[in-house]
Amino acid sequence: MSDYHLHLHPHGRAYEWPPLGEYPAGLIESYVDAAAARGVSELGFTEHLYRTDEGAAVLGRFWDDEPRRDLRDHTEAMVALDAGLSLSKYVEAILAAQERGLPVKLGLEVDFFARSIDAVLDLLAPYPFDFLIGSVHWVGGWSIDSPEVTFEFDRRGIDQAWEDYFALAIELAGRGVVDVLAHVDLPKKFGHQPNTEPLHLYRQVVDAAVASGTSVEVSSAGLRMPVQTPYPSPVFLKMFFDAGVGITLASDAHVPELAGHEHTMLTTYAMGAGYTEHLRFDRRVKKPLPLTWPQGSSQS
Repeated sequence: MSDYHLHLHPHGRAYEWPPLGEYPAGLIESYVDAAAARGVSELGFTEHLYRTDEGAAVLGRFWDDEPRRDLRDHTEAMVALDAGLSLSKYVEAILAAQERGLPVKLGLEVDFFARSIDAVLDLLAPYPFDFLIGSVHWVGGWSIDSPEVTFEFDRRGIDQAWEDYFALAIELAGRGVVDVLAHVDLPKKFGHQPNTEPLHLYRQVVDAAVASGTSVEVSSAGLRMPVQTPYPSPVFLKMFFDAGVGITLASDAHVPELAGHEHTMLTTYAMGAGYTEHLRFDRRVKKPLPLTWPQGSSQS
């Protein structure tokens, strides 16, 4: 079994280890060991592109066109706090871990902005990525999953917020520029959900993913959030299965102790939607593998 969504640096500056932008001896091994204790045998690391100096140069000040100053200011401060990673150093760290024989894959989380995605692809082309995951974290200049600005759900209205987010998620799914869609129903993170699930929005994402050949992750990250459910919802996941969209499993861990978090539960969850396979990636080529419960796992 695998965990295909992991980060080596937490957000902000709350942790002293590892130092921002550094990959000290034992760091990647600590993720591998924690995941192995849960029966997870392969890890895919997916640092955020926007946090890297190279990515920031391409993305630019994407929040400047946001009409609401409070949202602009929040994003500017957030990005500044998260910045300082090197894409090249990150890639070198993962490749070095592979050379040491560790069961790791080189991935990247590509935060989607339509106006810069082509330049992003040009930036990434020389690197030997095994897979790319795509995510929508910003709607304009609004960081939709940041706790400091959840007031925008009330100001905008929950239904409109979901429409605005899914317009971007649908475009991302249809562009075929990434291999896997990450936490695809992210707006539910803090419990801001429409009265009924927006099946019309789900259907458009699913159809776009089918057309582009893009897969979707099943993530335990939502279990650690106020919504306390995986991404995507059971109904949404069943729609992906019925359409033949492949899956990866993910924890979205930003610290070693969460690597492989709740993977036995995720396996059961995916099987409940009908899945019998998950995907492995190698240099952007996917291969289906049997979906089985992690062996010798201990969940926490």
